[in-house]
Amino acid sequence: MVFENSRTFAFSMDEADELYPFKREFYFPQHNGNDAIYFCGNSLGLQPKNTEAAFKTELDSWKNMAIEGYFGGTNPWLYYHDYVAPSLATLVGAAAHEITVMNALTVNLHLLMLSFYKPSGGRYKILMEAGAFPSDQYAVETQVKHYGFSPADAVIEVAPRAGEKLIKEEDILQAIEENRDTLAMVIMGGINYYTGQLFDIAAITAAAHTVGAIAGWDLAHVTGNVPLQLHNHGVDFAVWCSYKYLNAGPGAVGGVFIHEKHAADTDTARLAGWWGNDEKTRFKMEKGFFAKPTAAGWNISTSQVFNTVALKASLELFGRAGIGRLRDKSVMLTAYLEYLLYQLPNIGFEIITPKDPAKRGAQLCLYFNNHGREIHQKMLDNGIIVDYREPGVIRVAPAPLYCSFTDVYRFYEILKDNF
Repeated sequence: MVFENSRTFAFSMDEADELYPFKREFYFPQHNGNDAIYFCGNSLGLQPKNTEAAFKTELDSWKNMAIEGYFGGTNPWLYYHDYVAPSLATLVGAAAHEITVMNALTVNLHLLMLSFYKPSGGRYKILMEAGAFPSDQYAVETQVKHYGFSPADAVIEVAPRAGEKLIKEEDILQAIEENRDTLAMVIMGGINYYTGQLFDIAAITAAAHTVGAIAGWDLAHVTGNVPLQLHNHGVDFAVWCSYKYLNAGPGAVGGVFIHEKHAADTDTARLAGWWGNDEKTRFKMEKGFFAKPTAAGWNISTSQVFNTVALKASLELFGRAGIGRLRDKSVMLTAYLEYLLYQLPNIGFEIITPKDPAKRGAQLCLYFNNHGREIHQKMLDNGIIVDYREPGVIRVAPAPLYCSFTDVYRFYEILKDNF
């Protein structure tokens, strides 16, 4: 595709875009009476317009049926966590029985690490990327401390080479091999939140398994952004949030993938609760936990109905759009953004996200040596909603489900005229 630096070109791209009508199915923040340019779906997705009616359905069940809403009504609550599993399975390349929703991302990361991080003998180390999202760092740090290890010894962090901002994947694979006798787990973010780098999940998972380590992934910035094949790649477990690209609202329920080779084994270690118990015996109210032979065997508490409603509503849109078509648009949209950014006069930034579309999602990270916060505030003042991360990065994420090529061009125009 040969891009052009003109509003006419951007408009023609939108006219040819089969996904453009989805833009009308979301609410946008307002700026001076117009829709703001919202490039912040990597932090919080917009509200789909079908969300309100979805909540009303469950509120009516509660109002009219009370406790009977668990067994009747439009969507019996007893099985609410199951309603979203097929759609999520399509997004992440899994079988529905390998998916469940519960809790929130870091809670789920802790729970699954307790299942799969089993240090023994000399095999106790965890490998992760340097500069991982802080919550992941805290989880890994406290997990190894829980077993009496020092994070300085037990946590291996693979960092960018001197003078670089991205991690070489060969360095990850080499670190796995170099620690083959002591490595218990590899746990990484599928996309690094700060740089936007998309890691090769298949290759890193295979390398972990080659040395006998468990492969787990934080897919907060990947799910709903980039198509995945978690089952075929043999990933042991993965966790994600639902409030970013999945548009399920602040604090929405977290997602979990557990490969069927583990989920089907009801003796796989876990912290158990009532909702993970087999439904056939759950209401006998007896001692003895009998896990469901699926990812739902890790559910602990009652389905979080009102924390899952918006996810269910948003996934209806994903089902109509298709993750393949969304990815194709995302690649083009982000490439157009990159093209226009390079047409700007020098305002002192560097795009640190990989240039190769196969190595990034719907996010470009602009690194500013100076005045990053001030520039971010000026963007907000001009109706551009993006976010800032220390040190010096403004993250720009045109989510393809509701962002357009004209949005990208408007972003460029505002930068050109105000900076």
